[in-house]
Amino acid sequence: MFGTGAVLDRPFESSAMPEIDGAPVRRDDRSQPQRPASQGASGRDAPLYGALDLGTNNCRLLIAKPSRDGFRVVDSFSRIVRLGEGLSRTGRLDDSAMERAYEALSLCAERVAKKGLESTRLSAVATQACRQADNGEAFVERVRSGTGLRLRIIDPAEEASLAVEGCLDLFDTAAEMVLVVDVGGGSTELSWLRRENGRFKTVDWLSAPVGVVTLAERHPEPSANHDQWYEAMVTDMGEALAVTQVEPTLRSVFVAGQAHMVGTSGAITSLAGIHLGLKRYQRNLVDGLWMSRDDCERAAMTLQQLGPAGRAAESCIGPDRADLVLAGAAIMEAVQRAWPCERVRVADRGLREGLLLQNMRQDRPPTKRRRSRSRRRGQAPAAA
Repeated sequence: MFGTGAVLDRPFESSAMPEIDGAPVRRDDRSQPQRPASQGASGRDAPLYGALDLGTNNCRLLIAKPSRDGFRVVDSFSRIVRLGEGLSRTGRLDDSAMERAYEALSLCAERVAKKGLESTRLSAVATQACRQADNGEAFVERVRSGTGLRLRIIDPAEEASLAVEGCLDLFDTAAEMVLVVDVGGGSTELSWLRRENGRFKTVDWLSAPVGVVTLAERHPEPSANHDQWYEAMVTDMGEALAVTQVEPTLRSVFVAGQAHMVGTSGAITSLAGIHLGLKRYQRNLVDGLWMSRDDCERAAMTLQQLGPAGRAAESCIGPDRADLVLAGAAIMEAVQRAWPCERVRVADRGLREGLLLQNMRQDRPPTKRRRSRSRRRGQAPAAA
């Protein structure tokens, strides 16, 4: 599924950076000054907002308050549920997968209630697994009646737009173009943004129905010939990209070295953790990290050499994702081959953050613009 259009067409500004446990996340020195996410509502008086993302692989919740520099996370939850397990074969959500997801969603509902989060300030969405499954709507209704959570199944265009919204602060404002790659469990969304007159505008996007779960199920890990196995996954994803129609002139900007990627998902954060040699995952070191294409390839090679047991023992991966992480690396490799560029920005953020920012901006009261005396008198205002 693909299309064109201005998913994002507004003056570029640094999107709000999340702050966790009172410590602001490291900012890149290219970032522009930020404006408050909510006028007159920060600190203890600020209302709570929530964003819940039920994906093909993960169930994730963020609860946050607007702050002067964006928002401050007050609670979070993440659990691997593999809701889309077996979906590519059967076309339906598996009973065991639904039970795992329902349990995680019940815990999310408890957190929402405990924090006193108003339902009008909670955005709960479901993505590819519920979009694709014949019984996806029925599962959403079961969640509503059982937990009170009202999940909204969003289409690929909105999913891509929210991922872009959540990653704006990571754009290099000197780049001519940015490609945001959101690797999910059941699909991968790509958004191409071009800088025009100080604005980053989405000029094309696509959603490929291939994610880490679907790719790993198609290509079970063998006991030998890992190079061939990995290359088969890269080729599979490359074919999914090739059948879509994207404006051909965009590629020349990448070939000329005037563009960079932003990767948002566990696919790229896992590569970053391996690249940095982290003994434990540290978001402040990973989020915003610049990696080269060679860095990504070396990290993927390390993951292959570790084997399933070695990957499971890595603290940045763990046993729940050991069989999926190389599928994510293969997806990133396929995108980099199709859209060559040397720089990739790692984003430990995405759709949830986009939902939060969107809701906070909608609730922000309009600013009153004061007219200067000189303008009232018909004179040009003095230069700042």
